[in-house]
Amino acid sequence: MKDKVLITGAKGFIGKNLVKELESKYEVLTFEETDLDGDWKLMLKSLFDKGLYGVFHVGACSNTLEQDVNYMMLLNYEVTQYLTDLCAEYTIKLIYSSSAANYGINGEYPSNLYGWSKYAGEGYAVSNGGIALRYFNVYGPGEENKGKMSSVAYQMYKRNQNKEEIKLFPKGPLRDFVYVKDIVAANIYALENFYKLLLWNDIYEVGSGEARGFEDKMKIMEIPFTYHSEDMIPKGYQFYTCSDKDKWMKDWSPKYDLETGLTDYIKYLKK
Repeated sequence: MKDKVLITGAKGFIGKNLVKELESKYEVLTFEETDLDGDWKLMLKSLFDKGLYGVFHVGACSNTLEQDVNYMMLLNYEVTQYLTDLCAEYTIKLIYSSSAANYGINGEYPSNLYGWSKYAGEGYAVSNGGIALRYFNVYGPGEENKGKMSSVAYQMYKRNQNKEEIKLFPKGPLRDFVYVKDIVAANIYALENFYKLLLWNDIYEVGSGEARGFEDKMKIMEIPFTYHSEDMIPKGYQFYTCSDKDKWMKDWSPKYDLETGLTDYIKYLKK
């Protein structure tokens, strides 16, 4: 009989990839945003009563432009709080999907509602025995339904296919682009090494360890581009993100750099 794991947000970008990787080894139970329409606390507790080996709390509102405070805090904090309490009560391993948005534009604190909601959720999760993984700029298969929140790689690929002009922001912003397969591998590694990892830390960064330009992405994908004028750059725009290798999980490292990740992703997109 397979051990059971719970994945929240299993129909989302990262959740779908995680389910695909785990379903051969575990019995995967899921909890979705749509379940909040009913007695979601009772539903979550019933899932814990089935006996869980671990919980991957991936589900969240990931729209960085969302301004509905009640909606954002319900998904990103209230659910996290209750789920964390259940993990503590039942002594279940909790892997919380956090974000580099916690660093904001000054490298210290979040700069938008999404970032603060994840910062608060992360704090509650780790203070009650969970491990938080701070993802950097994730891209890869399965993000087709994310709309404006999908990666630049996906958006520009689609625009190029539609013969649209591609424009990037000037002044050379750099990002740590991390392939979704590395995100999935990091989650599984965290589950399988949970108690050992807690001896060192409870918050870990997950990225490629390289800050690369959007121009690099376009060149690898062979997509022509020009630039917007500087006045098109949004207020509070992050110009630099890069994960610190010293803050990665001990003995874990990504398998994909930008070149190998995009090459794999393009094969998927062309299908």
